[in-house]
Amino acid sequence: MLTFLAKLLSALNSEASPGQVAFAFALAMIVGFTPFWSFINLFVLLIALLLRINFSAFIFGVMVFSLVGYAVDPLSARLGETLLLNPDLRETWTAMYQNEWLRILAFNNTVTLGGLIIGLIALIPVTVASRLLVLQYRHRFMAWINKLKVVQMLKASKFYHLYNTFAG
Repeated sequence: MLTFLAKLLSALNSEASPGQVAFAFALAMIVGFTPFWSFINLFVLLIALLLRINFSAFIFGVMVFSLVGYAVDPLSARLGETLLLNPDLRETWTAMYQNEWLRILAFNNTVTLGGLIIGLIALIPVTVASRLLVLQYRHRFMAWINKLKVVQMLKASKFYHLYNTFAG
């Protein structure tokens, strides 16, 4: 956990695009809101690996949103149940379940369906909010930390330069 937190802070302090870090959090939210061992999460992981996002932020986000997901699960289950019991969508769900390729998506699970819908609805707002938070961190907090005398002395030390040489 501390390693991932250190990598996240490194990502926040790096030259990585704020959008890369923000989209990593947004994708992690989908993984956190759906049951962990699902095909949907495998697909989201594939997207995370194919796109240029910060993977440390993605892993940290999965841990954070998995905890948040426990609080969201009752809402996800209610939303999934409402959608699955909707008479207008009954034929769609039946056709999806009868297709062996679509059955693997497990949309007959109320938490899976509801969590995916909540995650997809919140994808853009979470991406925008995360990007703003990364920018605010870099603009305000990082500058404040770098002004501390202790940090300036550490960055001037030979140990810090040696660490950067091997860590980079």
